[in-house]
Amino acid sequence: MVLAAALIVAGTLVWCTQTLMRARLAARDEAARARQVQLLETFAAGIAAVRTDPASLLAWQPLARTARRLLPDDFAALDRAAGASFPFTRADIEAAHARWTAEWLAWEQSHDAEFKLKASVAEHDLTVSGGSPVMRARADAVEREKLDRYQRRYEEYIRTAKALQALME
Repeated sequence: MVLAAALIVAGTLVWCTQTLMRARLAARDEAARARQVQLLETFAAGIAAVRTDPASLLAWQPLARTARRLLPDDFAALDRAAGASFPFTRADIEAAHARWTAEWLAWEQSHDAEFKLKASVAEHDLTVSGGSPVMRARADAVEREKLDRYQRRYEEYIRTAKALQALME
C-alpha cells in the first residue's frame, strides 16, 4: 500500500514536472516570438528610411549589427524567415550605394546648370555695365559660390560613399 502510494506520488511529480517544463518552454518560445516581432517593427522604420535616404543606412546598419550580437538566435530566426540577412542584405547596401551615387550625379548636373545660368547673367550684366568693378565682383562671387557649394557637397558625397562601401566589405 505504501509502495502504491509512493508510486502515485512519484508519477504525479513526474507529470507535474513535465507540465511545468512544457509551460516554461512555451513561455520561452512566446517571448522569443515577441522579441522577433519587436525587431521586425523596429527595423521596419530603418528599412523604409534607407529606401528614401541611402545615407541613413550608416545609422541603421551599426544598430542592426549590435542587435544581432545581442540577440543572435532571434536574428537567426529572422534570417531564416526572410531568406536573407535581416534587416539589410549586401544587395540592400549595394542598392543604397548606387542610389547615393545616382543622386549625386543628378545634383551635380542640376548644380552645373544652375551656375551656368547665374554666370551667364553675371557676364551679361558685366558686359552691359561696360566692365564695372561692381559687376566684375558679382561675377567673381558667382564663381566662388559655385565652387564652395560644390566642394561642400562633394565632401559629403565622398564621405558617405566611402562609408557605404565599407559596409559592403
